[in-house]
Amino acid sequence: MDTRAKIVPAAEARLLIPAGAIVAAGHFDPLLAVHAARLAAARGQAPFLAVVVTDPPRPILPARARAELVAALRVVDLVVLDGPQAPEPALDFRAEDASASAAFIEFVHRRQN
Repeated sequence: MDTRAKIVPAAEARLLIPAGAIVAAGHFDPLLAVHAARLAAARGQAPFLAVVVTDPPRPILPARARAELVAALRVVDLVVLDGPQAPEPALDFRAEDASASAAFIEFVHRRQN
């Protein structure tokens, strides 16, 4: 299966997200194991998980690349690039994403020295 088919426009996502679904939002820049664990835990709460990929202030990866990485996770059913018509998230991982990404970048820089 080409998991990129899970990525849909924001307007279309509202029609595809079933009742009882969980919508989560995050930067996933870059996608880390902690993100995958959080999404798996969210999916355990509902039969369907939609994820809105948002933009951090200074992204490392383009939004489309991050959406493709998130879509590749088995626990994710639908991925939406953030925009005016994006569904409202019940779970917002953006603040946690920023700290996890900063810690990852710091770790990489320490390893390079």
